[in-house]
Amino acid sequence: MTAQKPKLAMYWAASCGGCEVALANIHEAILEVDAHFDFMFCPCLLDTKKKDIEALADGEIFLTLFNGALRTEENLEMAGLLRRKSKVFVAFGSCAAYGGIPALANHHGIASVLETAFCTVPGIDNPERLIPGTSCQVPDGELELPAFLSRVLAAHEAVQVDYTMPGCPPEPEQIIAVVRLVASGAPLPPLGSLIGCNDRAVCDECAREKRNKLAPRLIRPFEAIPEPDWCLVEQGFSCLGSSTRGGCQALCPAAGMHCTGCYGPLDRTADPGATALATLAAAVDSGSAAGADEAVLHARLRNALSGVADPLGTFYRYSLAATVVADRSKEAE
Repeated sequence: MTAQKPKLAMYWAASCGGCEVALANIHEAILEVDAHFDFMFCPCLLDTKKKDIEALADGEIFLTLFNGALRTEENLEMAGLLRRKSKVFVAFGSCAAYGGIPALANHHGIASVLETAFCTVPGIDNPERLIPGTSCQVPDGELELPAFLSRVLAAHEAVQVDYTMPGCPPEPEQIIAVVRLVASGAPLPPLGSLIGCNDRAVCDECAREKRNKLAPRLIRPFEAIPEPDWCLVEQGFSCLGSSTRGGCQALCPAAGMHCTGCYGPLDRTADPGATALATLAAAVDSGSAAGADEAVLHARLRNALSGVADPLGTFYRYSLAATVVADRSKEAE
């Protein structure tokens, strides 16, 4: 009789679905996943129901890849359920790891988020300014929607996370390497480890040349086409490669796009935004301060940093939920 394969689950919370696409992008290696695991839960791809997971014994799922931040009560409930049912629980992707882009909403109140999404965003036709509620009575009964949490959480803020695999999304090569490691039966890394990445900066993986020049000012991506093969920071682009953990092989800079920091901070103990800002500030030539009037210096600095139109979205795009500036929801409300 064939031995039962260990169970593998994947769940999509508050995220865009790119993590599921990344799993599909391992191409024919998906057959290795099928060979080693019973891939039995993934609402995006499979028809397994929540009740099927509830019926399992605690710990019966060997590995869960949990992607997405926790925005709603449903996200929180599923995180708790899958944590109980799983031996190994992985925060998969930047949203689960650090809150991701959904966590940028933490600097706005829930009312503001709903108002923007359903009333004021371009393209919305909602003259009655209707905003969804948690329940609605219809002829066939009552419809319910899960309520928003007071703020967006990273997975580790709600449940115990065994491993964190960053990336927006994690690269397919990293995914299959992790799957093969688990399937091999080799000892797993110490609990709490980052997996699917390395301890070097994205800059260390980047082939662009550093010419030891300071940029006159930071520029926004639409203002210029990057010169091939030259460091993007030295050209004035807000590239966060020096403060971002590697493992992606610097794919964005190779394609002419600045690193936006999706693999998370290189130093887990440092504030990622402060580190990135310090690096960029040191790369800009704002002119000599000798003998300059204070107002002139301020004007120079404002011009030098004018390419950062959205500091929060630039320096904390993926990591806001896990930082000291994470929660302004009460103040925003």
